[in-house]
Amino acid sequence: MLFLRTSFAAARHAARPTNVFRVPIWQAQRFLSADSKAMIDSAVKAHPLVLFMKGDRKTPQCGFSRAVVQILDLHGVPPEKMKTYNILEDAELRSGMKEYSDWPTFPQLYVDGEFVGGCDIVMSMHQEGELETLLEQKKVIPPVSQGEKSS
Repeated sequence: MLFLRTSFAAARHAARPTNVFRVPIWQAQRFLSADSKAMIDSAVKAHPLVLFMKGDRKTPQCGFSRAVVQILDLHGVPPEKMKTYNILEDAELRSGMKEYSDWPTFPQLYVDGEFVGGCDIVMSMHQEGELETLLEQKKVIPPVSQGEKSS
């Protein structure tokens, strides 16, 4: 039975069309239009910190989004410096963001227009102290004085 499934999968794969570069067409296609890319570019650059997530800051709709929001709250990110986009409300945004960032999952965090990462990266940066440094350098949060850090 395994042989049949493997043979069927191989035959199905071989029957798919390819483009001139010998890359299967379904892998080479891009779905993000120039208009969508421009809209995402402006959204990412409009605020110091942008989070594409499931739900919003007050009501995250998945554990990973909730974790990132909690980490940002721990660092004291002011609401006026943070913009969230609920990817569950817009299928085009959800699929466009995956291509825009080349990152398959949500949440996706951008600081000062640059992609930082998803929940695992944000968590790791938080644990290593790198997130606080980044947020201070990009002026998302005020720098903590040395006296406050050591207490």
